[in-house]
Amino acid sequence: MDFTGQKAIVTGATRGIGRAIAEALLARGAVVIGVYGGNDEAAERFRQECGQGVDRLFLHKVDVSDYQAAQSFYAVMEEQFDTIDILVNNAGIRRDAVVAMMKEENWRRVLDINLTGGFNMSRFVIPLMMKQKYGRILFITSPMAHLGFPGQANYAASKAGQVGLMKSLSKEVAKRGITVNCVSPGFIATELIEDLTVDQIKQYKRMVPVRRFGRPEEVAEAVLFLAGRKAAYITGSVLDITGGL
Repeated sequence: MDFTGQKAIVTGATRGIGRAIAEALLARGAVVIGVYGGNDEAAERFRQECGQGVDRLFLHKVDVSDYQAAQSFYAVMEEQFDTIDILVNNAGIRRDAVVAMMKEENWRRVLDINLTGGFNMSRFVIPLMMKQKYGRILFITSPMAHLGFPGQANYAASKAGQVGLMKSLSKEVAKRGITVNCVSPGFIATELIEDLTVDQIKQYKRMVPVRRFGRPEEVAEAVLFLAGRKAAYITGSVLDITGGL
């Protein structure tokens, strides 16, 4: 898969799955615009460790849940690059609690980042893709969208919403040469699950038929396939990367 000359925006790009996706795109020749929410230290560490391809890496701090911030970001993108080929909506957070004890702000913030953030970033990339009648939009969702776990109602709702958004958007832009899909990773060894207890980790690994958590680079390879030109007939789909969960 050769992405030389293509311009890709990856949200949540400086850690975990997002970083693996950004690194994989860079390794295959893409220009990567990495969006991150606020961790300047992680962003600088990514830049320093990027190695080959750092000249094609551009990092921007953007609150994806802020409509005006997303609009301003894309004004810069249009001026600098004119068109965008790939958008990976990867930014996501967890704020776990059972519904009866969940704070309203934790419900809202998870929905704002995970779901509204995906809307905002997709809303403004579409005109830049329509210019060239080509584009690839991907959402990093989760099996929680249909499984649900106790204490993750906000997270599950946001991920189910991503799937619904993807399904509708894929039908709106298909005639313009733009595909829209979801990649749905299960338990992946990243910072997002670092707060799990030892007992939880053992329990969750027993749930996975391959008996291990996935690696970020395994998710990245699936993303690159759907982001490639050869995946032109795949749209409106959800690809599970779950070890059989």
